[in-house]
Amino acid sequence: MGQDVQAKVYTRSDHTKYRAAVLRCLDALDRMLAAGSFVEDEWRTGLEIELDLVNTELQPAMNNAEVLAHIDDLRYQTELGRFNIELNVEPRRIDGQSLIHLESTLRKTLNLARDRARDVGSDIVMIGILPTLQPPEPGFSWFSDNARYRLLDQAVLSARREDVMLDILGPERLQMTCDTIAVEAACTSVQLHLQVRPGSFARYWNAAQVLAGPQLALGANSPYLFGHRLQAETRPELFLQATDIRSPELRNQGVRPLVPFGDRWINSIFDLFEENVRYYPALLPEVGDEDPLAVLEAGGTPELAELRLHNGTIYRWNRPIYDVSDGMPHLRVENRVLPSGPTVVDVIANAAFFYGVCVEMVVDERPVWSRMSFDAAHENFKVAARDGAEARLYWPGAGRVDWDELVLRVLLPLAHQGLERLGVAAEAVDRYLSIIEARAKLRVNGASWQVAATESFEARGMDRHDALTAMLGEYVRGMNANEPVHTWPVP
Repeated sequence: MGQDVQAKVYTRSDHTKYRAAVLRCLDALDRMLAAGSFVEDEWRTGLEIELDLVNTELQPAMNNAEVLAHIDDLRYQTELGRFNIELNVEPRRIDGQSLIHLESTLRKTLNLARDRARDVGSDIVMIGILPTLQPPEPGFSWFSDNARYRLLDQAVLSARREDVMLDILGPERLQMTCDTIAVEAACTSVQLHLQVRPGSFARYWNAAQVLAGPQLALGANSPYLFGHRLQAETRPELFLQATDIRSPELRNQGVRPLVPFGDRWINSIFDLFEENVRYYPALLPEVGDEDPLAVLEAGGTPELAELRLHNGTIYRWNRPIYDVSDGMPHLRVENRVLPSGPTVVDVIANAAFFYGVCVEMVVDERPVWSRMSFDAAHENFKVAARDGAEARLYWPGAGRVDWDELVLRVLLPLAHQGLERLGVAAEAVDRYLSIIEARAKLRVNGASWQVAATESFEARGMDRHDALTAMLGEYVRGMNANEPVHTWPVP
């Protein structure tokens, strides 16, 4: 959410002051965009990977504080659930051998973290939803020891004025009620950051929205939740429902959720921050001492802390990011679509595909979003989450086509051209895009492998819990071997 907050009870006065502070931040951002105050460097990437902790029986391990203390690396942080941690990877340019170096760095740091976690009886798993999770007990047993998570829980439930009600459709529909937002911790994702120039931000964001559906069809990895087989990528629906501040009446009125896909193509990053202020109430009204307009007038760079905190509690699948590095402001698209895993090499392949296609879409004089309705992009996102490797997606000029045909005939050539434009070495392009190509040709992703493996164990007489545990054991072996998921045999 951008920053830690202090435990407290917020008053009406806090909310009033916060609204005024956010509006001043928005004014400052508007002036900075008009003045061209931002770094013009682009095509730098950062990466965040959320991870699950399991014990020796492959059940969730509720000891992230102990694991983090033993890892002793500031790149690892807590997440909402006590069985979650997050790895933040340093930014770097996308060129040359950088993706291969990124894969190597990730492998080394994750292997070291895994070994240290094992010292305290835990292991690390990269997966969209941990399949051995059981529903949380009432109360805060799932929550990490951090004030911001409980304050967020309090804010969401106060706005709802009732418990969290999950109703997720799928082959084995899940309906349940929870007294906290803790179930959101079941979602673990990979977040891809792309630094871009202010003048081209809107084009990159629009491209990322177009790609959200194909990304999920390629990378779905979350088919099970609490023993139920649901959607190929269950995270979007779970995240939407677990953090929903709307009562059923407000949903029926069309009030926007905290986890929006969006409703239109944009012309500027300002459009998104303005929507944040216009449509979303403050959940954590923390007001700092900075006057951003005064900082600007003095020739400085404002932190815009209130605007950033507010933005951090709105979970767009492609989120705008304002940040300051070495005293200079820059802008990023944060792509939050993909689940964690299955392997490091799969994660980097997904990233290479995303960056390559985005870069090539942006330079198109008649970009695809000018020929495609926003509703069609949103529908692709929902269909891909539901159907995964069986999805059929809409594409301009082709109508509704199988996702693998879309990837192989349209998107992979764009990815090749985009990575070449970025100056990525041919060796890296071939390594990562060959994985995407094979996944598409075989119509395999992490979710389809999980379902096939689980059904194989069930066919031998195992009940669902034992089958999911056995499947996870095979998954962890494949993950540690770093062989792409499309090569994994079904046990």
